[in-house]
Amino acid sequence: MIYKHRKKPEELIVLGQLKKRMDLSSTEEQHYFSLKKGYEGEVIFDSYTKKLQCPCLILNDLLFEVNRTTFQIDSLILLQEKIYYYEVKNLEGDYYYEGNKFFQKPKIERLNPLHQLERGSSLFYQLLREQGISPPIDPSIVFINPGFTLYQAPLDKPIIFPTQVKRHLGYINGLPSKISERHRQLANQLVNLHVTNSPYKRVPTFKYQQIRKGITCLKCASFAITIDKFSCICKRCKNTETVSDAILRSVKEFKILFPDEKITTNTIYNWSNEMVSKRRISRVLSIHFKIVGVRQWAYYEENL
Repeated sequence: MIYKHRKKPEELIVLGQLKKRMDLSSTEEQHYFSLKKGYEGEVIFDSYTKKLQCPCLILNDLLFEVNRTTFQIDSLILLQEKIYYYEVKNLEGDYYYEGNKFFQKPKIERLNPLHQLERGSSLFYQLLREQGISPPIDPSIVFINPGFTLYQAPLDKPIIFPTQVKRHLGYINGLPSKISERHRQLANQLVNLHVTNSPYKRVPTFKYQQIRKGITCLKCASFAITIDKFSCICKRCKNTETVSDAILRSVKEFKILFPDEKITTNTIYNWSNEMVSKRRISRVLSIHFKIVGVRQWAYYEENL
């Protein structure tokens, strides 16, 4: 049973919108692709764990703080007698392990994910002890990408390779387990300790004037959109979307980048680069949002 679902990181969502509407620096773009690849790997691992049939509680994407130190856990699986702790890596290519160091071929030293696992699991132990809990923990690092190879892999380290993931979870699935109210209380306690605002966010500063305006294609993110009566048609990939859906998506994208700004007809008209008439925008907003105020002071809020 999935007790806490994984959400797409806010930082990744914001960077994704910025990437298609302004020029990111090479460092910012690299950071975006790294976040994206990491998230995709975690989602792949989730697709395996959600198939577990044994009594268990699965908690994904946790962020904790202990002793003024913040650390993230990709996935936890709570069983009757033990907590399985997973650090998921979506690395691709040829790597090797030498002298307690982690290298990408030919010889580029990378952060050692085993050190990250050791640090995270140690902090997790401390967190549990502070809560007066001390269940056994079994930490592992999962290399999820089938295109990953690790040469000279240490045999005494808790590593799960791509070809071993299904087998490992099959083993978990076969363990005798019974989930009691005590386990649910622990899961609830961990969710309540989860920190919602990550101190590690790295989003570039930007202003409204820097952002490219217009409706983008839902499929390929192109700005090559034409409007034909009730449809937005992409000239690049030929994807079609209703104008109403495109307006609502544009509102959502605007709120991602400018969460403190009010939604008005004029705001969305300018944000869409005047591609859709104000009357049409007003009609769509009136149907899907709650109007607050009157005349020139009117704005729209989401219906709760």
